Amino acid sequence: MTGGDASAGAASPGPISILTCQRCGASNRIKPSPRGAPHCGTCGEPLPWLVTATDETFDVEARAAPTVVVDLWAPWCGPCRFVGPILEELSRELAGRLKVVKVNVDENQRLALRYDARSIPTMLVMRDGAVVDRIVGALPKPELAARILPHLKPPQGQPGATAGTAAAP
Repeated sequence: MTGGDASAGAASPGPISILTCQRCGASNRIKPSPRGAPHCGTCGEPLPWLVTATDETFDVEARAAPTVVVDLWAPWCGPCRFVGPILEELSRELAGRLKVVKVNVDENQRLALRYDARSIPTMLVMRDGAVVDRIVGALPKPELAARILPHLKPPQGQPGATAGTAAAP
């Protein structure tokens, strides 16, 4: 992720993330959006949406159409370092349906207080801006996915798909 530049435009301020397409490898400049999910500008593939937020950027990053998992973590925390790569994998596997927002609680203590993160890692599952599940502690990938999948919205363009099923590759 990188910061914005003058060409980003003043019409929609906010942080800019650089997301890499899994299919074609293109780098895509993405701003937070409360509608839709990011797709590659080159090939149209849904992009894995994993960003870092601060006390100042969190509210705009957390407003997203897909389900949002907020990872309240710290770099010195061993269990946090275990969970981080799992969340990255899930953001790739559930591209277009999941946004992962990472918040370093050492650097963003207001958010840690706001969400009562007394132990880390704490993961907040948010749907339409509301916390629908709270996961405290490190879980293996199957257990973490089992907690997140029921809160996902159905994949777009696949009528009849249920929230707990992953999109076909």
